[in-house]
Amino acid sequence: MNNTNAEVFDYNTSRKKLILAEYGRNVQNMVEYICTLPTKEERNKYAQVVIDMMGFLNPHLRDVPDFKHKLWDHLHIISGFKIDVDSPYPITAKENINFKPERLEYPQSRIRYKHYGHTVEMMIKKAKEVNDPEKKQAMVSSIANFMKVAYVLWNKDYVNDEQILSDLRHLSNNELDLSNVTLQKVDLKPANNPSSNGGMKKSVKNFRQNNNNNNNHNKNRQKNQNGGKRN
Repeated sequence: MNNTNAEVFDYNTSRKKLILAEYGRNVQNMVEYICTLPTKEERNKYAQVVIDMMGFLNPHLRDVPDFKHKLWDHLHIISGFKIDVDSPYPITAKENINFKPERLEYPQSRIRYKHYGHTVEMMIKKAKEVNDPEKKQAMVSSIANFMKVAYVLWNKDYVNDEQILSDLRHLSNNELDLSNVTLQKVDLKPANNPSSNGGMKKSVKNFRQNNNNNNNHNKNRQKNQNGGKRN
């Protein structure tokens, strides 16, 4: 009984693997048949018929640039690059079909405070390299205020200014002067507020505005110290 069923029914599990399933087994069988034809004239004739059928079975390819070229590429792929026909397009190399991209290397650097991110650590490193005291102080203040905004947005909670300064000391290995740093107030929106994303934008906007005000204040103070003279 089992032997009789095996002879009558042709199961997909016993068939060859479909190379391009979107064209179906009939197209694959026709391509295999074309490969067995003795003359190139016959192979070219039947190959064109199969190409037309492949385009009919996959009309979405008509929206793809050079869709005819893609059909011919698929014809060669289905044949295992064994079909000998006169293709109107250059034949894609078999190595390019199974091309494997290079492996992406993931960052291996450890972020000490994930809610501040790696960018803050890079900003601190740049601030250490600045020689101009006034510019360096402005950078330190900007970094500290940005850290406060990042902390509040990440934890959805208020934070003590001393906590931010303590984290900045730790991240900078106590190499930055924080004595004159003034942290601005950051508004906190409730987590269940539908406009929490708007609160985030507002907090960042306030940070930028306060930072610009601090920079203008420093410039005015320097101008007063110079006696208001112009070069």
